[in-house]
Amino acid sequence: MNIATVGLDLAKSVMQVHAVNSQGEIVVRKQLRRANVLRYFATLEPCVIGMEACASSHYWGRELTKLGHTVRLIAPQFVRPYVKSNKTDAADAEAICEAITRPNMRFVPLKTQAQQTVLSLHRARAGLVKSRTALANQIRGLLGEFGIVLPQGIQLLGQRAMAALSTRDDGHSEPFRALIQMLVEHLRELGSKVAELEGRIRAIHRTDAPGRLLETIPGIGPLTASALAASIGNAGSFRSGRELAAWLGLVPRQHSSGGTPRLLGISKRGDTALRTLLIHGARAVIRTAASKPEMADSWVMKLCRRRHKNIAAVALAAKNARTAWAMLIRNQPFQANHMPTRSSVTD
Repeated sequence: MNIATVGLDLAKSVMQVHAVNSQGEIVVRKQLRRANVLRYFATLEPCVIGMEACASSHYWGRELTKLGHTVRLIAPQFVRPYVKSNKTDAADAEAICEAITRPNMRFVPLKTQAQQTVLSLHRARAGLVKSRTALANQIRGLLGEFGIVLPQGIQLLGQRAMAALSTRDDGHSEPFRALIQMLVEHLRELGSKVAELEGRIRAIHRTDAPGRLLETIPGIGPLTASALAASIGNAGSFRSGRELAAWLGLVPRQHSSGGTPRLLGISKRGDTALRTLLIHGARAVIRTAASKPEMADSWVMKLCRRRHKNIAAVALAAKNARTAWAMLIRNQPFQANHMPTRSSVTD
């Protein structure tokens, strides 16, 4: 069977296959049960297999690569224009098969198992931090209904809450006191789990050379460096630092027409959590630079005097992303006063 390109629509139990030959003629259109996927592709000659980048696509990509096939992951928004008529599994598989053959299509790099492990730790930590924040806000709201308003900050929230209740014995019933104590204990448990995950991330980060290299950039700490290195993987898959910044959603959106360029806010594409870490790190750099007289003439402080600090923070985050790409490509540490040089073109 002469199969050149395969579009594989992933699912939990039933996968849809759409295969064409080198002339673009449809050769196979069939469904595969999950247990039969690898068995089926093991019988085929090496070919190009395309899949939408989703939760399990990296796992299937690694397994199919072991069988000698070339795997291409594509973002779902790039597949949608090729879907004909109504959305079905067969139409999606055909659209994937068509999209991966486009000469200018952009693909998602295949992640290793180690990279997925690090990113799983980061996602779990982000989920616990979100739950901890929601619980802290709930405790503040419940106390506020009884006239107790606590200072900002989450570190001493539990201690302050119990201290406030203990000083007003006549105004609070025992069931309410027990409720707040239970929520405070849960808040502390979430905090300990967040700290435990951060410890595991830092332990892996200490043995990761690209992550330790990125940590030398001001505004990028161990957590951000670990997430950034695992997300980027092979920096060579990006043609430039700006392409990496665009992949992270840190460049302006465009709405240009008739030769008139119009730039809007940042696109906010890509990994929201990673973009948030970069921007928060940039805010920390700006806050520190504002208190140092020797930083008054720096690029970021000049930008802060012209534009809002939030805009400056996003600009610095985008610059750090470009710097990270250059450092990974050249395998060089961060240089504060580095001046980029352009290679001269000779005939």
